[in-house]
Amino acid sequence: MKEQNKFYVIAITLVATLGGLLFGYDTAVISGAEKSVQAFLIDSQGLSTLVHGITTSSALIGCIIGGLISGILASKFGRKRSLQFAAILFFISALGSAYPEFLFFQDGEPSIGLLVMFNFYRVIGGIGVGLASAVSPMYIGEVAPAKIRGTLVSLNQFAIIFGMLVVYFVNWGIAHGQTLEWINEVGWRRMFLSETVPAGLFGLLLFLVPETPRYLALNHQDEKAISILNRINGKEMARSIMKDIKNSVEHHSGKLFSFGKTVIVVGILLSIFQQFVGINVALYYAPRIFESMGAAKDASMMQTVIMGLVNVVFTVVAIFTVDKWGRKPLLIVGSSGMAIGMFAIAGLAYFDVIGISTLVFMIVYTASFMMSWGPITWVLISEIFPNRIRGKAVAIAVAAQWSANYLISSTYPAMMEFSGAMTYSVYGIMSVLSLIFVWKFVPETKGRTLEDMEEIWEKEK
Repeated sequence: MKEQNKFYVIAITLVATLGGLLFGYDTAVISGAEKSVQAFLIDSQGLSTLVHGITTSSALIGCIIGGLISGILASKFGRKRSLQFAAILFFISALGSAYPEFLFFQDGEPSIGLLVMFNFYRVIGGIGVGLASAVSPMYIGEVAPAKIRGTLVSLNQFAIIFGMLVVYFVNWGIAHGQTLEWINEVGWRRMFLSETVPAGLFGLLLFLVPETPRYLALNHQDEKAISILNRINGKEMARSIMKDIKNSVEHHSGKLFSFGKTVIVVGILLSIFQQFVGINVALYYAPRIFESMGAAKDASMMQTVIMGLVNVVFTVVAIFTVDKWGRKPLLIVGSSGMAIGMFAIAGLAYFDVIGISTLVFMIVYTASFMMSWGPITWVLISEIFPNRIRGKAVAIAVAAQWSANYLISSTYPAMMEFSGAMTYSVYGIMSVLSLIFVWKFVPETKGRTLEDMEEIWEKEK
């Protein structure tokens, strides 16, 4: 692959990964603003903790909707336009969440109507997240050459984590040195408003990237498709790829189950296992986990920062190994490490052993996830589905993922109330099941073109 071609591919990939960065930014921005939103919209009106919980997690409802509609939008309007629509949603959500009073309500006066509007804007942002979480890896997967596709799609996971990291520093910067009264009146609004910067940048840069050649070929825009393939792969390779794409278009109806049910089930289970191993519990509730195991408030926050650094380092490990070692070996190693980490934490919780060992095994678990199931699930979802059904199938898999995320996150407090040891054991069992699932059912896709996927699933069928 020529140097200028590689630079071009990396440049358009980095633009697409801004969708991942906004995914992380939008889901994490609530962490700094949540207590102020509670004081302004919930406590001031004497509303219950249930309302607070719904408000904090309302974006997840939008994520499920965004995941579900991503297939329709990506198939009908294209991958690029779908990402542009997501950028608009992020921008509107940032403005609306910061100033939900806009047009209809008195500034600074809490009411039920204002609470509903705030949640409405958070749901809009969630739709953007759901859409970007499906279409960004799909876009990268469809433009990336087979040899470096895993690496480039893995960059999207890095962007998600980096987006979370950026917003933690932005929130800290806004709140640093300010009074609690100022944060509760003005600060939380600026936290949401800060998202307009990456959202606006994402929307503008998308005008500079092309539509994916696979989408163009599916929609009979062959000249544009071959032009982009030439820039990415060089002329000789472009002709061969274009021929394979056209064959895949001509020989299949595009109906969801035209390659059998196995490929759809595998995609859904990849998404579900990514959440059922309990990673979002570790990310969302990390300070609470460490506090429940005896760490002081400041120590628990420091341990969370350590875990954040582990997330970044081991995602980079995945980026550099996914196209060398392959998808299956990384997932199997990751599942093994997660099982060891979770069963150890369950044992420590059962015997009431609290100390550095808890942090060590939490790091083992998180590191194992970040070098495997975190990025590799997105890689596989972007590449295992044949061209004709990719838009619909990715939408179903991503909607399943957000639904599983919501289920695991919402059941964690009740499960912990019943038994901490049982809770972590359940996640350990899920890690073992994920290993068996990958070993038995997930095909290795390293170095294969997207058109090769048809051959893989035709044999399965």
